Parts: sequence; structure tokens; C-alpha cells
Amino acid sequence: MSNTKHETDVSFIKALAELLRDNDLTELQVKRKYGEDDSLNVRVSRQQPIVATAPVSVTPTAPITSTPAAVSATAATSAEVDDPANHPGAVTSPMVGTVYLQAEPGTPPFVSVGAQISEGDTILIVEAMKTMNHIPAPTSGIIKRILVGDGDTVEYGAPLVIIE
Repeated sequence: MSNTKHETDVSFIKALAELLRDNDLTELQVKRKYGEDDSLNVRVSRQQPIVATAPVSVTPTAPITSTPAAVSATAATSAEVDDPANHPGAVTSPMVGTVYLQAEPGTPPFVSVGAQISEGDTILIVEAMKTMNHIPAPTSGIIKRILVGDGDTVEYGAPLVIIE
């Protein structure tokens, strides 16, 4: 590999990191092809702090006997249960992109809450880099929740719908 190619790759990776930061993304993956058997696969990601908040109710007449560790453990457990991404029927986004709930404006949505779907049915579209990616239902069932809106931007792994 020539030094010029190496410098170009480093500049390319730095530009991706800037794009990640400037657009407040958590992950970006790109494959750059140079030729038949020569390519560069780059995945740039960053961790964002996860802040879990859950309401804690306290009866005014009852004495407070919980330790701070017990309260935070209860809050974490409650947040995990409420997180749609942890639901066994959650369908998550396979990529970063823009969600479309219908094939084109003015047409009926692919699915609605309460709709019976079969495995492989298109549940929505995620547009990434001007490519419309139909997201199929991984299993048959009933749509219990739609967690995104038409035109919303989603991250990789973001929950889209709940199927039961």
C-alpha cells in the first residue's frame, strides 16, 4: 500500500469521524472499493452516556428505608422493562436512515397497530444513502406498537415496531 493511499484513507476516516460528531450519530459504516480485490471497510462509532430515569413513588407516611443502591437498582430494572428495545417482539433497524411507513405519500401505510402480518411482509422502509430498504417482518404476528413516525431518523439497532 502506498503512502499516498494511506494518507488518503486516514483523511477519509477523520472526515467520517467529523460527520459522526457533527450529525450527532452513534455509528457510521462505509465500504470504499478501490478495485476488484482492494477495498477499505470502516466502522466509526462512539458511545453516548445512557441516562435511565424512572419514577420512584414514596408514600409520605411511610418511613424511607431504601438505600440509594436499592433505589437505583429498582430504577434500572424498571427502565429495562419499559425499554421497547428489550421486548422479545421488537423489530430493530438494521441501519441508520430515514423511516417511511408507506410506499409513497398518499398511499396506505404498510402496517398499522392491530394488523395481522406474516413473516416476510414489508413493515416499513428505511432509506439509507438514497436506497430504499424494505424491512421485512421477522415473524408472523400482530403489530402491537409502532415506535417510529413517518420521516423519523433512526440509528442502527433502534426499535421500530413490536410484533407479538
